[in-house]
Amino acid sequence: MVGELTFFLGFQVKQKKESIFVSQEKYARNIVKKFGLDSKKHASTPISSSTKLNADSSRVEVSPTLYRSIIGSLLCLTASRPDIAFSVDADWAGSVDARKSTSGGCFYLGNNLVS
Repeated sequence: MVGELTFFLGFQVKQKKESIFVSQEKYARNIVKKFGLDSKKHASTPISSSTKLNADSSRVEVSPTLYRSIIGSLLCLTASRPDIAFSVDADWAGSVDARKSTSGGCFYLGNNLVS
């Protein structure tokens, strides 16, 4: 016997007679906890769209494996939830040091542009 679907690829699924509710609250909370951010201060918008980024002068070593894990988790979350992604258009050389674009992207649902 097959049971009711309740969790699939990071999505929580609640099936009711008249509707299906899909949420990623548990996945998002697990990301926050996994990377030790559950005790950190929250912000409604983490960075101003006018802020220019530059290299970190402290030169603290960052684990490439940890960095890839964090970025992969966030990409997975924001690809399916464009409403929680920090939405900006390409910033045309937003990196002060490398003069490269630091943002931009398009997400489609079928043939429709979502974000």
